[in-house]
Amino acid sequence: MKKLSIVFILFSFFVHAQNKQLLYNYTDIPQSLLLNPGAEVNYKWHIGIPLLSHIHASFGASGVSAYDLFAANGIDFNEKLRRVVYNLDRNDYFTINQQVEILSGGFAVGKSFERNKYLSFGLYQETDIHLYYPRDYAILAYEGNRDNIDREFDLSDLNGKGELISVLHVGLTTKVNKKWTYGIRGKIYSSLLNFKSTNNNGSFVTTEGTNNFYNHAFDLDLELQTSGFASLIDLDNDGQNDWNKKAVKELRKRVLFGGNLGLGVDLGFTYHPKEQFTITGSIQDLGFIHHTKDVETYTLKGQHTFEGVNPLFPNNGSGQTAEEYWQEIKDNFEDLFELDTITKKYVSWRSPKLNGSASYKYGKKILKECNCIAEDGDYLNEVGLQVFAIGRSRRPQLAVTAFYYRRLFSFLSGKVTYTVDGFSKTNVGVGLSSHVGNMNFYIMADNLFEYQNIAKAQYASVQLGFNYIFPMEKK
Repeated sequence: MKKLSIVFILFSFFVHAQNKQLLYNYTDIPQSLLLNPGAEVNYKWHIGIPLLSHIHASFGASGVSAYDLFAANGIDFNEKLRRVVYNLDRNDYFTINQQVEILSGGFAVGKSFERNKYLSFGLYQETDIHLYYPRDYAILAYEGNRDNIDREFDLSDLNGKGELISVLHVGLTTKVNKKWTYGIRGKIYSSLLNFKSTNNNGSFVTTEGTNNFYNHAFDLDLELQTSGFASLIDLDNDGQNDWNKKAVKELRKRVLFGGNLGLGVDLGFTYHPKEQFTITGSIQDLGFIHHTKDVETYTLKGQHTFEGVNPLFPNNGSGQTAEEYWQEIKDNFEDLFELDTITKKYVSWRSPKLNGSASYKYGKKILKECNCIAEDGDYLNEVGLQVFAIGRSRRPQLAVTAFYYRRLFSFLSGKVTYTVDGFSKTNVGVGLSSHVGNMNFYIMADNLFEYQNIAKAQYASVQLGFNYIFPMEKK
């Protein structure tokens, strides 16, 4: 029914690719090292304010926004829902990414007169969910199968994964000379929760039988892998609030080496072919997590044909509530299928991310006392292009960004970006970083033109943080 179809759409309003184009290569901010361990470092040491040094939240949906469904534009809701259900295709996607840095810091190492290495470390928590739009499932839920006789529904449309992890990391950045800087970061992943359902296959078709009966044919090869959920579901509780407290307590135990563990690495570099030109590149999260604890895998496999006088999936005019619809489907499937539950180990691979940029710096500061250029100072302006890619189960997500950086005052800098990606062709973002004394505060936001009506936005992202930075001694 139509209420059920909304479930497939509403997820988009609470779900970002992990592109942090405003933060990438913004070397005034220590957290830029998380995106490129080979970024240049111009300070002696830093420490992030615990739980406040980096907070990031973002959502995105390709091909749809809340406005498409709920706009007060005189179009009937059923028509708007029908358009959304049919206009999206199986390669449209919905994602969530959230990150909180728990602890972070770093310091320069090396000879006292030339400290050309920087050791950075920290612990952060991350949530990442990525779901492809299950088009045939949504159409089946919207229309039912009574009016779709002989239509074959593709069950491989179901494709998604998600995780809640903590990451303990240590990185080393090395400045070889004025032209080259490179870095490496090692990571230990601790998975708190994980689910993955990416290798599904099968079909469902209804045909007309004899004596007004329907034949329902299933060819099933469906699998959902999970870790960390079973023990939470089985927690003893004396009500919802009691269960919530116990679940949070259990998840906290998994933050540092208490969950399923894995390893990863980041690599990056910065290169100056000429003084004013910069080329950077990085790859993040080349890694995996081995799930051995609290693991359950659910499977539905085999070929099944059933005969009945009623369709298994009523259409949206059946008059049922969403709860009644789900209950009918649940009852039908419990009668027809047996869900296999097995406890086998599995490996989940992190989604690798690529970043790159090419930029040009210009405009040195003019000294008032002599009306001359400060030759020992850095350039005030930088323009360039950035590229981003993240590996997903069907195909990579890509983004291209043009940016302009400006040193506004001695204590304040800014960066403006224009990004084209799968979410938007009009994404303009702004980031500001201030240094008052040794305290650094930064704030960044994407897709600013859509904030006047957030319901129209297919993508939005906010980042902010506080650091204490001790600058290099001037020579």
